[in-house]
Amino acid sequence: MQASKKLVNTILGCADDSLAGIVACNPHLQLLQGHRVALRSDLENLQGKVALISGGGSGHEPAHAGYVGKGMLTGVVAGPVFTSPAVGSILAAIRVMKDAGAVGTLLIVKNYTGDRLNFGLALEQARAEGIDVDMVVVGDDSAFTKQKKAGRRGLCGTVLIHKVAGALAEAGVSLKEIVRKVTAVKGQMGTLGVSLSPCSVPGSRPTFQLADDELELGLGIHGEAGVCRMKITSANQIVKIMLDHMTNRSSDSHLQLRSGASVVLVVNNLGGLSYLELGVVAGSAVHYLERKGVQISRAFVGSFMTALEMAGVSLTVLLVDDEILSLLDSDTTAVAWSQPAKVSVTGQKRERIAPKEDFEEEESFPPEVPSSPYMRQALEKVCDTLLSLQDKLNDLDRAAGDGDCGSTHARAARAIQEWLNARPLPVDPSKLLSSLAKLLLEKMGGSSGALYGLFLTAAARPLRIDNDLPAWSMAIDAGIKAMMQYGGAAPGDRTMLDSLCAAAAELRALKKPNANALQILAKAVQKAEAAAESTKNMEAAAGRASYISSSRLEQPDPGAVAAAAILRAVLEGLQTKTSRSLIQNTV
Repeated sequence: MQASKKLVNTILGCADDSLAGIVACNPHLQLLQGHRVALRSDLENLQGKVALISGGGSGHEPAHAGYVGKGMLTGVVAGPVFTSPAVGSILAAIRVMKDAGAVGTLLIVKNYTGDRLNFGLALEQARAEGIDVDMVVVGDDSAFTKQKKAGRRGLCGTVLIHKVAGALAEAGVSLKEIVRKVTAVKGQMGTLGVSLSPCSVPGSRPTFQLADDELELGLGIHGEAGVCRMKITSANQIVKIMLDHMTNRSSDSHLQLRSGASVVLVVNNLGGLSYLELGVVAGSAVHYLERKGVQISRAFVGSFMTALEMAGVSLTVLLVDDEILSLLDSDTTAVAWSQPAKVSVTGQKRERIAPKEDFEEEESFPPEVPSSPYMRQALEKVCDTLLSLQDKLNDLDRAAGDGDCGSTHARAARAIQEWLNARPLPVDPSKLLSSLAKLLLEKMGGSSGALYGLFLTAAARPLRIDNDLPAWSMAIDAGIKAMMQYGGAAPGDRTMLDSLCAAAAELRALKKPNANALQILAKAVQKAEAAAESTKNMEAAAGRASYISSSRLEQPDPGAVAAAAILRAVLEGLQTKTSRSLIQNTV
């Protein structure tokens, strides 16, 4: 099957072009030079108020740039398609808010591993600079009846949090109070989606396949699998199934919805559903909730948070009181925010009128230092390997969601190649790993970029003291510890850690006297490859794959395969005659 057709200029530049196009059409927006960041054009009005920053991968338009404006978000940071934004860009946006006179900055983040990692890392760096910043993680997914280790996914309900927080910030409410209020609000909503077709990342094939008579219930906004597949039936029946699932009291993620409750309903087009179908679904949802005795105070219908061209719809239900309604009703200049009538939907007279017969219708590089040939050779081999594995890793990753693992690693390989061609490498291993960490955090993106960045940053520390063989073993252990601490995964969770931990166990032999580095590394690579292969028999407990039934994960984890391949490439790069001599002279 060939990649789906897309109306773009280039695959690599589509996220930048899209954001630039949105800004070009909206005078209320401006771009932050050198970053994929959109900001309000009236930042001078931010003085003395709290700034709000959100963002995530591109492909969810109009989220997130469409919600930048007075009374909503102050800025957004966009990543490549379905990939978390770079830490450096998030930090740059936070600094802009401080310079504009904001009294604090709130990061509003959807609950996905990559977003949590990258926004969290930027938050920590900003706090280290003395900036007052906090973060709210939104998880409104009601698909899974049992709580997942990774938590509930962030879906369309995040847009309602943008609006509530934006109204509070515009009113001059403090950062602490905004956090308190939106934390309460996000616990009073649920979202559930259904899809009739998959989506496809530009340049890639569709993320999954559905039979002509099938739909998928409870999927994520990156094409991650849902809780079940079922036969197509009427819109009324599908809406009933969705809302019954969302409010089922036996589910850990259910919304407590009782007769007499006042709610806001969001009927969200996931991207490729016709507006004819959207209207049908909206009517079904209104009638079903009203028959249950629920008071629909407001109804928002449209495209609010999409998944590229996915033909599907999500329903969000938020329990509200008069205060929350007033915040949602408050004015905003955000172009994508719907402005329904500020009156209750329930209770209005709905007459059917027959139509008349005649009615017509700046990148920082390491300093100039002597080059390190054996390290260069190993890195070149790693880059060649990752580029050759792009399609294989993407195919493996499609079973777990968006199918971009190979593309993400290839993006890292190209960035490293450009870096290698730009100037010499540092001789000092600690500086080399630190420089690579910064490069991957900025260029690789996604949770993989954050995890590799964490690994390399932590691994660099022991090498500041010494770079002998025992120090390299301690560096590997330090990197793994950091990944486990911030990524939330552990060995056995079906992630790249399975390969890395297997290799690390062998590499501890480097601490023994007269250790043979290449022999030990060769054994470590074999263990890593075996561990990667064994992940196909594991149940995922972390990352996007954790939302998928183990019966559908029949192939090895792509992250584990990539990690093992990197170790194999390092070994092969160091096994050349020249490199072997250099290693012996070094150690």
